[in-house]
Amino acid sequence: MELSGRIAKSTPGPLGNENCPRVTISQAFLQHGGPMEFQDRLAALATKVSNQASAIGTEEATKNAFVMPFISSILGYDVFDPLEVVPEFTADVGIKKGEKVDYAIMRDAEVQILIECKASTGAPKIEHASQLFRYFATTNARIAALTNGVIWQFFTDLDAPNKMDAKPFLVLDLLDIDDTLIPEVQKLSKDSFDLDSIISAAEELKYVGALKREIAGQFREPSDEWIKFFTQRVYDGSYTAKVREQFTSLVTKASRQFLTESVNDRLKTALGAGAGVAIPVAAEATATVSSEPATQADLERDTEIETTLEELEGYQIVKAIACGETKPHRVTHRDAKSYFAVLLDDNNRKPIARLHFNGRQKYLGLLDEQKVETRHAIDELDEIYEHADAIREAVVRYR
Repeated sequence: MELSGRIAKSTPGPLGNENCPRVTISQAFLQHGGPMEFQDRLAALATKVSNQASAIGTEEATKNAFVMPFISSILGYDVFDPLEVVPEFTADVGIKKGEKVDYAIMRDAEVQILIECKASTGAPKIEHASQLFRYFATTNARIAALTNGVIWQFFTDLDAPNKMDAKPFLVLDLLDIDDTLIPEVQKLSKDSFDLDSIISAAEELKYVGALKREIAGQFREPSDEWIKFFTQRVYDGSYTAKVREQFTSLVTKASRQFLTESVNDRLKTALGAGAGVAIPVAAEATATVSSEPATQADLERDTEIETTLEELEGYQIVKAIACGETKPHRVTHRDAKSYFAVLLDDNNRKPIARLHFNGRQKYLGLLDEQKVETRHAIDELDEIYEHADAIREAVVRYR
């Protein structure tokens, strides 16, 4: 929908670098009619942010390295055309004269999106958005963005007309992209700008996103209320301090196991396996099996394979690095009993890396041109980035 002229505000309808863990956009979106070009641009910028964030130390560097590319390649506006993008946008606001917002995106000579930037070294906070609050009330903008180049927080005026909300309706983390938000981000782009659709979906996005972040936080570090909530549903005795201490570790363990099992179930579904059917994890496992003893042997062998969250996060790091040389959907994985393989084109003859995470010491396995593997000991997952060049070289060999 193309909008032109002055957009009047109206009353809304009813009712968070190399140390970052992962960059991911699912294959499912690619395979079901998603905009390939838009998604590829988003994945490329996410990889750039992942690789360079630790080297960016100032607000100006953040603007040049991350924010302007986002405005240009993702939103599709010409950052060098003052009719589309106005840097250091100024409007006198009450007693605050000459204050500036970092960027104003224009459509038909009217402000549509205001952007305030902070250095990528710190998370964007609502305390950083004072100019956005003031400018939002005095311009035609219905959308405001606060960003550190890595995390983009988008605001509108759901709570009160002409007044920017204190909480964002959309949060895009380029180091951990939520696939469900990709179509909503695209609505903000120049070619697909649809203000009515954005505003109508904003309320649901705002609360669903906030709930997802809260649930994720509880899985990472459960609060006393969360622990008590579940304890009282499974434990019939009194909820004493001793019981709370005992169930704190139990609730945490159960939460992590639940996530792991959910991930495994999704992997089985993605690979086309039905309930109770083992996932094919290596070339020898994909051969046709006709005898019952052989089938039972395969099942017994594969039930010993457990794909852990740590392996999946390691895979996402390797994928983020590999995407500098290839498209994201080409980087896949297979879990085996002895290692977790990252492959190009789901081909075990094109290994990019192997993750040996089953022992006390973790290793990153890298293979040379003759498929000879060298294992590199790592203590933390972010040490994988130290081998980025070798990972990219492996991708280039098979390209």
